[in-house]
Amino acid sequence: MSGVDPARLDDQQLMKELENIHRTRHDTLLYGSNDALRTHNHRMAQLEGEYLRRNPRRFVSPGRTRDGARDRAAAGADNATPVGKWGPGAGHRGA
Repeated sequence: MSGVDPARLDDQQLMKELENIHRTRHDTLLYGSNDALRTHNHRMAQLEGEYLRRNPRRFVSPGRTRDGARDRAAAGADNATPVGKWGPGAGHRGA
């Protein structure tokens, strides 16, 4: 496998690696070879696992849970409205 052991990365480096791997995910899925996708899956699991290990009590938005999704559906909420890091309705919508 390539890449530095995630446990050896500082927090800033780990976040940069996570941002990069998530940014490249779609293209790897659509256009990468099976080996490339397998490697990407493995590396993503390593990085995400390390993030979760370091942040066991990370904030979980209520809207990103199954109960939150059910509540939005029952209320007839606009399911296209992003809910997460910036809160409900904070996402950008193209015109």
